[in-house]
Amino acid sequence: MRISTSSPFHHLSSLLRGAGLLVALWCLAPSEAHAQTWMVSTDPYLKLGVMDKFGQLGGYTAKFVVTNQTTGKEYILVKQVAGGQNGVDVIFPSEPSEPDYFKTQTGEAARALPGRYSWECQVGGKKVVGGKFSLPETANDVSVIEQKKP
Repeated sequence: MRISTSSPFHHLSSLLRGAGLLVALWCLAPSEAHAQTWMVSTDPYLKLGVMDKFGQLGGYTAKFVVTNQTTGKEYILVKQVAGGQNGVDVIFPSEPSEPDYFKTQTGEAARALPGRYSWECQVGGKKVVGGKFSLPETANDVSVIEQKKP
């Protein structure tokens, strides 16, 4: 015949299980409704490209040069175009986290500053295409939507 005695460990274990259950129920209980806040990020980008239309060159090096007309800073990105690929597109300004990005001779990364820019693409040291563009000023709004109380 077995006699059961109550041990302090058994009481502590039961107490901890009960406390854990209460904490789990508290975490799963619906919380009070809060206002929803939305955030937005807006940056202008431009896609530039060059293409050897008939593929006469095979592989080549395309050097993109973008000049900020206000500051005079030149931002450069060099891309290798493999034979059979004919062309390449790039994004200005490109993220500095990318392996290749637009930067000045001193390594300063291009930013999406509002203003007028000119660009050109050079192949073999000669301008093959180019143009002008403007980056607009952007503004961001934050909306807070209040939850209606019943």
